[in-house]
Amino acid sequence: MTATSVPNPMASAEDLRKKALELQMAEMERDEKVKAREAKKHAEFVEDFFREHISENERAMIKRLVMKAAADGKYEAMIYSFPSSFCEDGGRAINNSLPGWQKTLQGKAKEIFDLFEQLAKPQGYGLKALIINFPEGIPGDVGLFLTWEPPVD
Repeated sequence: MTATSVPNPMASAEDLRKKALELQMAEMERDEKVKAREAKKHAEFVEDFFREHISENERAMIKRLVMKAAADGKYEAMIYSFPSSFCEDGGRAINNSLPGWQKTLQGKAKEIFDLFEQLAKPQGYGLKALIINFPEGIPGDVGLFLTWEPPVD
């Protein structure tokens, strides 16, 4: 009787290790590309926030947000949000509802406040700022809310 060789249908352990390593490397590359894209997007947002002015598109968006909230029977609309780290005090005054929180605003947030003072406040609107999230217990983003609540007697 002669020995017949049986074909081995299984890949070697070394082949499987190589395949696992290739998959891990591809996943790491994808993660790095996502992080680079997010970092670029964040840098563009920071640049826009501190260097640009409120655009006509942003003004139109604010108007749409207000009109939608009013149509839904609400008395306020969040018209803008930004990281609390963009405030001069990291959002401390806003988080603690301290008088003068407006003075901590910078960039587009300050411009929105100035536009509010000039255009909306004389029309009976209010503006409030709140910390809207607390990632890991730390103040995250600030929301600016335009309000039109009825006066309290």
